[in-house]
Amino acid sequence: MLLVLAWGMPSFAASGIPAAALDVPDELRPLLKEYFKIPKGLLESDAERGTFVRRAQLEIPELLATEGYFSAQVRLVSVSNAGVLNLQVLPGVRTTVTSLDIELRGDLPQTAAQRAQQIRNAWSLPVGRAFSSSAWERAKTALLDSVANEDYAAARMVSSAAEVDVEHASARLHVVIDSGPRYLFGKLEVRGLERYEPLLIERHATFSPGQPYRRSLLLEFQTRLQKLPQFSSIIVNLDTARSNRADGQAARTAPVQVQVVEAKSRKLSFGVGYSTNNGTRNEVNYQSYNFLNQAWTLNSAAVVEQNRQNLVLALDTPPNPLGYQLLWRASGERTDIQELVTRRDKFGVTRTRNLFGIETGVSLNWQQERRLPTGGIRETDQALVLDWHWYRRMVDDPLAPMDGNLTEVKIGGASKSFASDQDFVRSYARHQSWLALGKQDVLSLRAEAGYTASTSRLGIPQEYLFRVGGTQTVRGFAYQSIGFSEGGAVVGGRAMSTLSAEYTHWFGNWGAAMFVDAGAAADTAPTLQWYRGHGFGARWRSPVGPLALDAARGQGEPGTRIHFAIAVAF
Repeated sequence: MLLVLAWGMPSFAASGIPAAALDVPDELRPLLKEYFKIPKGLLESDAERGTFVRRAQLEIPELLATEGYFSAQVRLVSVSNAGVLNLQVLPGVRTTVTSLDIELRGDLPQTAAQRAQQIRNAWSLPVGRAFSSSAWERAKTALLDSVANEDYAAARMVSSAAEVDVEHASARLHVVIDSGPRYLFGKLEVRGLERYEPLLIERHATFSPGQPYRRSLLLEFQTRLQKLPQFSSIIVNLDTARSNRADGQAARTAPVQVQVVEAKSRKLSFGVGYSTNNGTRNEVNYQSYNFLNQAWTLNSAAVVEQNRQNLVLALDTPPNPLGYQLLWRASGERTDIQELVTRRDKFGVTRTRNLFGIETGVSLNWQQERRLPTGGIRETDQALVLDWHWYRRMVDDPLAPMDGNLTEVKIGGASKSFASDQDFVRSYARHQSWLALGKQDVLSLRAEAGYTASTSRLGIPQEYLFRVGGTQTVRGFAYQSIGFSEGGAVVGGRAMSTLSAEYTHWFGNWGAAMFVDAGAAADTAPTLQWYRGHGFGARWRSPVGPLALDAARGQGEPGTRIHFAIAVAF
């Protein structure tokens, strides 16, 4: 293999060697490419070039050794009149694994021989596979995890060795794992509580005393606790040092320790923001995490946006032992969107439960709405609505999804017989999928549809009708500008559907996206007229999720519209 380092006279630009010029295996290209990125101003003298050659002869073989090339050599072929170095890199034969010995000690091979064999069979660096330092470390980590994830919480690596025979390009691997004893979950021991009762922690437990140890259950328990606003720090661990073995019992029982640091029970916060849907945003929020000394969360907020003003008072109770949680809401809201002014007063209660990653809930909401469309029918509507929802989110990262899907279904309705001005049944469904296309590319597909069954849209609050357009539905159009035209206003219709496809390529924390959206909203399904928008945008992975800045052109629209949003999986 001959590498030419194109650096000689001071006027040359230091661009390094392009990856395409390296006639080496793919796994070596990044190593050598990064090595030859030489800062401008170096190698301008014979002394500097000589120093670089000596460094290359020492460091390049060390780099190649991490990929299993233990006999690599670097030779200086020639130096041109312009001072260009011609280096020859001979990687040699890559080392392969010729022998493997995995020794398991402790209770595992004695009490679970079949599982021990499965663990050995799952070893990711078998005989015949090319050896590399990274693959060796990954294989050892995966081996230890496969033992420690279930039953054997105190599993440890006793020793590991990779004996490399450079002359024969072979590696003999030897790993010793001591599983230790089997463990069962013991009782919960909570430390650090001052204002709250232990029940607040215990009701979130994902396991029962006497259940076999599973690391996934312990991590899920910790994740649940970390979401509680009452605590600023949560540490959960199985205390194997204080375990005991009951008479006639093969496994040891260990207590689960929970160390908490309580957060401040009250918080006052101020916020400002901007969205292309609602304009500038100013917010004042007061929260109490121990309302009436019951660990209830009281949340009150005043939000002022360009086309929306909102006052909210909310009270959330912790989940009961069965996982059910009550959420009480009272709000007053005014909106002015597409020449439709609405004033809404609302009160409701929702009971939710999250089980196996699926959230279900039933709510009862009463609201009174005053509707003032420009040039349209002014009316006051009220409705007592019973709603049911089903929500599942299975993504690799909620803040930056690359793979997974999200599904949401809602069904609700009201009757004139129960404090409502109109009979109706509203149904809504949404599904979104993220498909990873390699490590840096993702395709996002979204479809949603809704229909409100009723003899008339009159008498139904706008919340239970449909308008589309804007950042989250059809880009290229103003927010909620697609719907049913009444006078000079756009009001909600009884039917809606949208589709979206977006392709994003990531360059580290920055990304570029192309997308096409389509959607329709009307008073009846047969009159749905589809509108299409398309465009491109930039993405940035911020701590709160990817920020999206899009430029979109809507079908029939006079110009390009800018959209700004946080593209999280909600």
